Amino acid sequence: MLTCQNVELRFGDKKLFEDVNIKFTPGNCYGLIGANGAGKSTFLKILSGEIDSQSGHVNIEKGRRLAVLKQDHFAYESERVMDVVIMGHTRLFEVMKEKDAIYMKPDFSDEDGMRAAELEAEFAELGGYEAETEAAQLLRGLGLQEDYHDKQMSELAGSEKVKVLLAQALFGSPDILLMDEPTNNLDIAAVQWLEEFLINFENTVIVVSHDRHFLNKVCTHIADVDYGKIELYVGNYDFWYESSQLAQRMAKESNKKKEEQIKELKEFIARFSANASKSKQATSRKKTLENISLDDIKPSSRRYPYIQFKPERDLGKDLLTVEGLTKTINGVKVLDNVSFVLGSGDKVAFVGDQEIAKTTLFKIITGEMEPDSGSYKWGLTTSLSYFPKDNSAYFDDVNMNLVEWLRQYSPNDQTETFIRSFLGRMLFSGEEVFKKASVLSGGEKVRCMLSKMMLSGSNVLILDEPTNHLDLESITSLNNGLINFTGSVLFSSHDHEFIQTIANRIIEFTEDGFIDKQITYDEYIEEQKLQKK
Repeated sequence: MLTCQNVELRFGDKKLFEDVNIKFTPGNCYGLIGANGAGKSTFLKILSGEIDSQSGHVNIEKGRRLAVLKQDHFAYESERVMDVVIMGHTRLFEVMKEKDAIYMKPDFSDEDGMRAAELEAEFAELGGYEAETEAAQLLRGLGLQEDYHDKQMSELAGSEKVKVLLAQALFGSPDILLMDEPTNNLDIAAVQWLEEFLINFENTVIVVSHDRHFLNKVCTHIADVDYGKIELYVGNYDFWYESSQLAQRMAKESNKKKEEQIKELKEFIARFSANASKSKQATSRKKTLENISLDDIKPSSRRYPYIQFKPERDLGKDLLTVEGLTKTINGVKVLDNVSFVLGSGDKVAFVGDQEIAKTTLFKIITGEMEPDSGSYKWGLTTSLSYFPKDNSAYFDDVNMNLVEWLRQYSPNDQTETFIRSFLGRMLFSGEEVFKKASVLSGGEKVRCMLSKMMLSGSNVLILDEPTNHLDLESITSLNNGLINFTGSVLFSSHDHEFIQTIANRIIEFTEDGFIDKQITYDEYIEEQKLQKK
């Protein structure tokens, strides 16, 4: 068990946490959520002991082992992969190394023999004789087969190092597991394996993630960082989001009869009660949900941008025809005879690990790059708006404030009042609209690019990894905006929920070509699983 008592932390004049009292219990997975800057990662560091709170205490039950997903991918460059995983259990690794060092001595004494016997007993008690077997299972589960296990970390690619550090955190079944963005840089198969691992994990997990599908799949509780406090809610991310939105509506509509509000809450809870991510906990979770009262759900201080794309004209029947597109970049053929036809109403997700292929295709069909061969043709009624993966050209060395920056993309040279109102909906309020475009953060630049797209009135949107740099609130708003968009969308993303809820067609570039399916993302994943069996 892990508990926080009256934890407080300030940075200068900023109060990050105040009087935090919370208890994390075994068998549960807690999704730690909050707006950017709310202190999620900092709170994990307080729990792990990396940062001391200025007041209060963090207490870990005696004898319990805590593991943290490491973020430094270059910390073990000279180490063997298998050893790095076993290092996740610090004491076991220490015993193993001391034991091996004693046996390597040329002049083995009686004292050495006695010490070796003590170490052998502790080694067995800690599960040392199964350590390499367990480490190998974790690595294989994450997609690193045996030929990786004896390599040095320096020989691995960045995404492979991420998997090793994840295996390190999971190794030895820690009593408390802290993970900050564990799905970053993981492929689909590795994410699915991790989801199943955590669903069946019987100890305590606390995780920060922007992946809503992951939070929905593994979390039994949401720990919401808001108003400098941390409140626990039973259920996954979707339950928290829907209930917080419901609470906000109820707070605004105070003239409604409380009986009507309670009825709406009960109906809502009934829908979610059966949606448990861990079947063995479904019964107790359902009882807890059924006992929630109106006062248990507090309106969130979270601010969601207003994202709505309105096409100025309807699409005709023809959308896009691509024939034999081929492109070589730096001696590597990234597109090879690509052909497909899209029709009105298609919302297409381009998925898979061939990042350059997806970006190159988008650049070609938007006219930013010429193909080596092949052609493409847009329908006569189409109007395009493009969100590039790299938006630096729109902001670097641009000596404009945000009002001036956005006005240049306004089709009717709108007034400052209109532009400021539009920026306000995208969470740029007050004096923020006079910030220089060149000093914006990654997330602010994305919100500006989305504002530009909304003003365009286009009926075809092309988006290359639009959720990068966005917080959960902005991702949710963009997701809803694209679901409701009546035009067509071509996009790439690694966000499972984003793809599943928007796309009705999946195209994946592979090393052998590409796959084109008129199905949902979940259906596509299941189909690929069956083909690999």
